[in-house]
Amino acid sequence: MKKILITGAGSYIGQSVRAYLQQWPKDYQVDMVRMSDGSWKEKSFRGYDALLHLAGIVHQEQSKTDNSQAGRYEQVNTQLALETAQKAKSEGVGQFIFMSSASVYGLTAPFGKTVMITKDTPLKPIDNYGISKAKAEEGLQRLADDDFRLAILRPPIVYGKGCKGNFVILEKLAKRLPAFPKVNNMRSMIYVDNLSELIRLIVDDRAQGIFCPQNNEYSNTSDVVSQIAHANGKGMLLIGGFNWALKLMRHVTPKVDKAFGSLCYDFEVSRYSRDYCVKTQYESILETERQS
Repeated sequence: MKKILITGAGSYIGQSVRAYLQQWPKDYQVDMVRMSDGSWKEKSFRGYDALLHLAGIVHQEQSKTDNSQAGRYEQVNTQLALETAQKAKSEGVGQFIFMSSASVYGLTAPFGKTVMITKDTPLKPIDNYGISKAKAEEGLQRLADDDFRLAILRPPIVYGKGCKGNFVILEKLAKRLPAFPKVNNMRSMIYVDNLSELIRLIVDDRAQGIFCPQNNEYSNTSDVVSQIAHANGKGMLLIGGFNWALKLMRHVTPKVDKAFGSLCYDFEVSRYSRDYCVKTQYESILETERQS
């Protein structure tokens, strides 16, 4: 049996991973520890095969570009990760899995252009969140060795039942609007069960390295909205001819690029030795909406 400790007891991904691994009660024991009150320092990490570190400050629009908040991000996303890893290593945990982010690349995708992240794309984080994650990666890599194997995950948008962020916005639009612009863009996304399966495989294989997971197909914003609508028993009319308007609007609000830009991983950097995508995008959307 593999014993896994997850930091960030209230995290969406942490709760999802634990629920996913409950399919194999004889193979995995999953415990969670809360980091916010400092009591984790008194908890013994001995006996755990892997530690999945999820505790941290996630994307917060109000603070991620606020210079006065940079120290807070570094304290939580960088220093806490390093302190946790040092404790894990000293107490014999054999594998440390760090949840980083695609934000370490610092890339945005202007509407009408495709930005593809490859194995040669450098890290150039531009906000507090991305910078703090990149610093944590750098420090963790100095701790890694054959007895303390480090796996770094840089997921794109993660979605599923109970998620937050951009997917929830698309859900609201799909449920309220009768029509939506038809745009041919590409986005990397990953269903939370697909991410959980990759984590399971990484633990089983004691894998190390940098992983950029995504679904087996790119997402198109218009198609995602249409699929969400369909999963909720309603139709969605996709209307073309809005590109000119969106090109103008992107100069007014960055939300246009976020929603309709093409930002994705090259599939070459997302491959693992075994397939971790247990659901297609359409299957995952149906499953997410049926559970809602």
